Amino acid sequence: MNNLYKKFVFNIVRRYRHSTVSQWVIFSFDVLLFIIAFVVTVLFRYVAYRGDDILLNDLIIKFVLALVLTVFCFLMVGSFRGIIRHAGMSDIGKVMVVCIGAMLISIVLNFVNNQFHPQIVHSQWLLAYRETFMVYTLLAALMVVERLMLQRIYNDYFRRRRPEQNVVIYGAGAAGIIAYNALHQDQTRDYHVVAFIDDDMSKVNQELNGVPVMRVRNVLQPDFIKNKEVSLLIIAIPTIRMKHKQAISNRALDLGLTVKAVPHISTWMNGSFTSNQIEDIKIEDLLGREPIKMDNVNIVREVVDKVVLVTGAAGSIGSEICRQLMRYQPKKVIMLDQAESPMYDLQFELRNTYKNQLERMEFVIANVKDHARMEEVFEAFHPQLVYHAAAYKHVPFMEENPYEAVYINVFGTRNVADLAIKYGTQKFVMISTDKAVNPTNVMGATKRMAEIYIQSRSTDTTHFVTTRFGNVLGSNGSVIPLFKKQLAAGGPLTVTHKDIIRFFMTIPEACNLVLEAGAMGEGGDIFVFDMGKPVKIYDMAKKMIQLSGRNNIEIKEIGLRPGEKLYEELLATKENTIPTYHPKIMRAQVRKYPLEAIDREYNELWQILEGMDDMKIVGKMKDIVPEFLSNNSIYCKLDNCTPPLSTLSKADETK
Repeated sequence: MNNLYKKFVFNIVRRYRHSTVSQWVIFSFDVLLFIIAFVVTVLFRYVAYRGDDILLNDLIIKFVLALVLTVFCFLMVGSFRGIIRHAGMSDIGKVMVVCIGAMLISIVLNFVNNQFHPQIVHSQWLLAYRETFMVYTLLAALMVVERLMLQRIYNDYFRRRRPEQNVVIYGAGAAGIIAYNALHQDQTRDYHVVAFIDDDMSKVNQELNGVPVMRVRNVLQPDFIKNKEVSLLIIAIPTIRMKHKQAISNRALDLGLTVKAVPHISTWMNGSFTSNQIEDIKIEDLLGREPIKMDNVNIVREVVDKVVLVTGAAGSIGSEICRQLMRYQPKKVIMLDQAESPMYDLQFELRNTYKNQLERMEFVIANVKDHARMEEVFEAFHPQLVYHAAAYKHVPFMEENPYEAVYINVFGTRNVADLAIKYGTQKFVMISTDKAVNPTNVMGATKRMAEIYIQSRSTDTTHFVTTRFGNVLGSNGSVIPLFKKQLAAGGPLTVTHKDIIRFFMTIPEACNLVLEAGAMGEGGDIFVFDMGKPVKIYDMAKKMIQLSGRNNIEIKEIGLRPGEKLYEELLATKENTIPTYHPKIMRAQVRKYPLEAIDREYNELWQILEGMDDMKIVGKMKDIVPEFLSNNSIYCKLDNCTPPLSTLSKADETK
């Protein structure tokens, strides 16, 4: 019989677990509970006082009046409108308001009635008040028990069949409690919070909702994690410092935990928080640094009420420069790129973000190597500032296509630079790369040649500035998006070499430094950014696998690509740096090239370019940039060294 009952209840719960019972059904249950409370009270009075003073007519009148009063209170307070399986303190509070309110109103009515019927003895008054108190006290208890029982049935027959996960919450403050409540109400998984972690010693050894608050060292250690079967750490301190967050995350990942975080309250939907808003920790969170504090006074002075041209505006760096420029009230920002679809996306984004500044934005489709088209743009807008971010940047592609690399990166830059001088641009800021230092590939060499050209072109009216930095986290075509795609496909993650390292910074950080460096530049400057510590790509791949929670993904070493370095440099060995007023920006002291020699060499390269002979093109590049020594490339033979067999066979196939 017991098994039949359990089966019946389970089938009911399973059928309606995703539905909510009509509020009028709950209302009917609550009315039934009032009737039960009233009957129990009458029976108690009958037993206690042997029913000597119970008159049926009076009893019916009292019942009807009390029922009407109680129903009125139900409707006014709305205690039946909650979803029972999610009932909390607010729902219990409504039950208390209904019962206490109805009881007080009933007592007042009894008192008034007795004033108009003085023949009723004092003991009968007390009996009436005692009955009222008993009815509504019993009703409150029954309504609370009803809700708790329904919750228990739901939990016993449904929640215990959901996947279970033991959780540790880092942060025993307000956000930690909110995260705890959100997990408790989750309908997809049964979370068990086994401990809170907090650095505040006044909270340690206390309890929150029956869960102990402990120190980091007592929780994030193998024995505790194993014994409690913890699989998830949630960082519930939205304002936690980056360095601290990285330390906790790395420690948890080393213990095999999945790490998530509660976002800042400003991102919560309508100011409320649910478990599905708890975010995964991203690799960017583990590689990023504390936000660099910028004094934007110089940028404001540089940009406000100016006409600004951004080339390569649809790219990762160019688009972020455009976003940041719009905050400084420029007169107009001309966003130029040859990529139609990304430009459409940028246009859609900025027009929605800056709806009140539409007249400040112009979107232009053009290629920087097209001199006639670029002159048309300069003649139409006369930009006072140019941020030149247009370039081909992928090392393997440019190694296979030196013609395009030189055409865009060198002569495209020459086009824009010459037009900037012709049309009186005040400042020209070029985005360069750490790969321009002692280049080992075509792409890096073209960027170094672009640096050399604009450095020689500074005049009293047009100042040319170069900014150099390494990789940016999450930029188009960078390693992190590649790893994410490989993870989504089930692996493996591919690294070119186990020891390869790179410098990283975030896109907003890099672009903010570009604007700051551009403001401080006086002409002919090359600014180098403090990129922090280099990161081993192999270690990054391991962290991304840990963050994904899929530890069965392998990492495959595929060998260095043509032109690729093991170690990037931000400065050539013969170059020195001097500090600037910004601790993250250094001014590089580099060799100066005679203007006549540069013009002669670049004109010769232009003539060679017309022949489309890759070997001759690269040979001339090496004449212009003597430190350009090819690595793992078919162009190694130009340096009197033997190219690798893989590149030789590839070259034979293309002939």
